[in-house]
Amino acid sequence: MIPQTLEYNGYLITTDKSLMKPEQIHEWLANESYWAQHVPYETVKTAFDNSFTIGILKDGEQIGYARLVTDYAVFAYLADVFVKEAHRGQGLSKKMMQFILELDWVKHLRRIMLATMDAHGLYEQFGFTEPKFPKRLMEITKSS
Repeated sequence: MIPQTLEYNGYLITTDKSLMKPEQIHEWLANESYWAQHVPYETVKTAFDNSFTIGILKDGEQIGYARLVTDYAVFAYLADVFVKEAHRGQGLSKKMMQFILELDWVKHLRRIMLATMDAHGLYEQFGFTEPKFPKRLMEITKSS
């Protein structure tokens, strides 16, 4: 896939991994997120390397990020979405979601899933709903 980039209000939103900062992504996930506290750098880097990623940068700093775990044909799982607190309220998370969901290959996916504790309002704006058949969903959850 050819990386895509756009400028938005002084920020760079990009799918170009060479511009992103995995160390800064790890720092935020390990110290600020509720879902990945204390996650090792190696885990974040492996997930980064093996996912479709999008980042938001400002003056070389990684201030936002999301990734799709996907087969690029029918399914994707949206994960690790964040915008640093100091940069919130500027429409960046909405712009990042719009950017992802308007990619041609993403438009053709049959299902995109995610899990969130507190951002339902954001995702509902883009068509996400509770699972139609929640009893069909199952998981294995392991600590660390």
